[in-house]
Amino acid sequence: MKRTKEELRKRRHRRVRKKVFGRPDRPRLCVYGSLNHIYAQIIDDIKGHTMVAASTLDRELKSEIKHGGNIESARKVGELVAKRAMEKRA
Repeated sequence: MKRTKEELRKRRHRRVRKKVFGRPDRPRLCVYGSLNHIYAQIIDDIKGHTMVAASTLDRELKSEIKHGGNIESARKVGELVAKRAMEKRA
């Protein structure tokens, strides 16, 4: 029986998530990029919640970015999520 793309994607996801696990001292970074926007989250899997998040839709970045799906905007989202993580940690 042939597996569908969705079934293969879910199997891959389960395999990776067995190995990648966010802890409070070393949380997991999740990045999603659509054609128009980029989203980043830092996640604590033990508590099951997102610690900080940033995207090209944030007010801080929206005025600076012309198009949200390119390398320049990804760099700015990365800097913003890192800044927020450092503020939350301190």
